[in-house]
Amino acid sequence: MANKSIQDVIKAAASGAITVIDVREASEVQASGQAKGALHIPLATLAMKADPKSPDYDARIAQGKPIAVYCAVGGRAGMAATTLGRMGYEAMNIGGFGDWAAAGGPVSR
Repeated sequence: MANKSIQDVIKAAASGAITVIDVREASEVQASGQAKGALHIPLATLAMKADPKSPDYDARIAQGKPIAVYCAVGGRAGMAATTLGRMGYEAMNIGGFGDWAAAGGPVSR
C-alpha cells in the first residue's frame, strides 16, 4: 500500500476498500472540514481507539483493512501511521488535508 498515490487512496476510500482517518484536533476539522467519510480520531487518542483490547476501541477501525491517515501537513499523520503499523495495521501517511483536497478528494464541511 505504501506505493499508492493519493488518487488511488481517494478511489479506494470511495469504494470502501480503505479506511481514512483524520488525526487533527476538533478545532482544525471545524475550521476546514474533512475528507468525506473519514473517521475523526485525534492523534492523542488514536492508540487507545485502535486497540481492540481497550474499552475505548473504535470498531470502525477494522483490522485487515488498509488505513490512510492525514493531518494538517503530514507530521502527525506520519506518527499515526507508525503507531498503527506497530499495532499490526496496514497504514500509510497521505500527508495533509490540503493534499487530499488538492487531489480532488471529496470534502465534507
